[in-house]
Amino acid sequence: MACLPEDVRALALMLPEALEGAHQGHPDFRVGGRIFATLWTDEARVVVRLTPEAQARLLDAEPDAFEPVPGAWGTRGWTSLDLDMAEEEALRAALLTAWRIVAPPGLVARYESLALDP
Repeated sequence: MACLPEDVRALALMLPEALEGAHQGHPDFRVGGRIFATLWTDEARVVVRLTPEAQARLLDAEPDAFEPVPGAWGTRGWTSLDLDMAEEEALRAALLTAWRIVAPPGLVARYESLALDP
């Protein structure tokens, strides 16, 4: 089942200290003042900030849903997820991975310790 822009917003804002902002006329999601995802509602896609290694893992796992952003941004890890092709699990994984990459290390460590506690 395809994901909707509302799914991106809801899942992104569930992450610790995530805030919604705007970037070049598009909603974005930030943690620690840094963008981890930008939503392109008119194109039914979300762009997430990944490392090249994380990007490669997601491209291998879901080649029909993920693609690098064209040009230098994509070679640095920025990755586009087609919401029409994405399952919720893939969207969750992409947003959480991007959040972990961008969030301050202390916040990530606190989140990880909470996630591991029963």
